[in-house]
Amino acid sequence: MTAESPSLTHLRLERPSPGVARLVLDNPGQRNAMSADMTRSWGLAIDALAADRDLRVVVVTGEGSAFCSGGDPRWIAGEPDATVDQLRTRMIGFYRAWLAIRALEVPTIAAVNGPAVGAGLCLALACDLRYAAAGATLSAPFVRLGMNPGMASTYLLPDVVGDAHARELLLTGRSVHAEEARQLGMVSRVFADDAFAAEVQQIAEGIAATAPIASRYTTVSLRGGGHRDLESAIQWEALAQPITLATEDLQEGVRAAREKRPPQFRNA
Repeated sequence: MTAESPSLTHLRLERPSPGVARLVLDNPGQRNAMSADMTRSWGLAIDALAADRDLRVVVVTGEGSAFCSGGDPRWIAGEPDATVDQLRTRMIGFYRAWLAIRALEVPTIAAVNGPAVGAGLCLALACDLRYAAAGATLSAPFVRLGMNPGMASTYLLPDVVGDAHARELLLTGRSVHAEEARQLGMVSRVFADDAFAAEVQQIAEGIAATAPIASRYTTVSLRGGGHRDLESAIQWEALAQPITLATEDLQEGVRAAREKRPPQFRNA
């Protein structure tokens, strides 16, 4: 059953098609900066999605011309007299709230429609798949702003692009355009700006049409760089694959292939 959508500020939770949820960062006047209200709304939305058994895939994108410009500067620098420990406690809460998207056991897609900056880039990196509009830019300019990288960027960026590229991007803070981001592995594909939303929606619908149990297990197994070694992969798959072999969805998938028709999976 689809969970009821909560009341949100600076964030929209949309249901464009069966099994597909779209989280739209909706603070375009600040290029979708992560305000305190947006952060609270994000937590409510993630909780609602986690409880939704009909959910198959989540798309994250931004309203207007930006994906996300990162943390709201007024919030980041808003307590100049706070102690280091107070700031640490606040930042850990912020990081964990936004990175909670990784607790969803369905594929997540970052649809980077425009600039993804700092914590906004980290949000995209926290998703399983990333696609960019041709005009998008991606950057982690923490050191240029006088701060240490945050929101797990020193884990997420190396995990996605490798150590050497991550060092270069984090130590220079430079911005990369969509096509270079694709070459670096930050995004999988780049689409024309005017076709971007439709292309990503088509991909999301394709994922939503796959077998839900198999999709969840595959998603979980690949997160965090996948398994630590070959034997770990063998042990996981030797358990996970029989679980899916015991489902009705497997039987339906085989029948559909034999009958040359699209399968109708039921999460069973």
